[in-house]
Amino acid sequence: MSIFSRLNDIINANILHMIEKAEDPEKIVRLMIQEMEDTLVEVKSQAAKVIAEQKTMERHLGRLREEQLSWQEKAELAVSKQRDDLAKAALSQKTRKEDDARRLETQRDEIVDNLARFKQDIGTLETKLKEAKSRQKAIILRKQTALSQRQIQERMSRVSSNSAFAKFEQFEQNLERIEGEVEAFSGSGKNGLEDEFSKLEQETRIDAELAELKNKMNQDKPKGA
Repeated sequence: MSIFSRLNDIINANILHMIEKAEDPEKIVRLMIQEMEDTLVEVKSQAAKVIAEQKTMERHLGRLREEQLSWQEKAELAVSKQRDDLAKAALSQKTRKEDDARRLETQRDEIVDNLARFKQDIGTLETKLKEAKSRQKAIILRKQTALSQRQIQERMSRVSSNSAFAKFEQFEQNLERIEGEVEAFSGSGKNGLEDEFSKLEQETRIDAELAELKNKMNQDKPKGA
């Protein structure tokens, strides 16, 4: 495929449509950018060669114009010396130079038109390249965001799963069992002895209250009853 065919395809391409239809948009955009950059380099290189060719033609045209003037002056000199034969020969050379100049000017004008198209195509290609790079940044950002969201959802799913909470519950049950064992062991020692004395003190108070209640009731009972 020639550079101009590639350039025409790129300029006429609908970038957004190609991206939307692609299975891997990031890959498609990357390849498009690479193709555009390569084509842009080649087009600018071709344009530089055409510009150099134009300058060469302009120099050649300048020499032809100088030669036309020179032959015109020689023809005039020949006429002044009454040498019509030399004057005709000089005018013949001048005519040949004029024809050469016209042909060269036609070629030069074609080159100027081609350069104008080159500049237009380069501008269009640069616009397309800028659009593709902008799309590439947006796609990469969307991809990174999607991947981050997926990782978060996966982590949330693992945390909220029944198995995770079941492990917490099992851990709490084991902890309660250990705490119960510690409490039971502690109750068989110092705390157990203190409980026994508390019971004895409570029984003593109850016995005292019972004796006081009986004594009061005996005092309130009528005599001879």
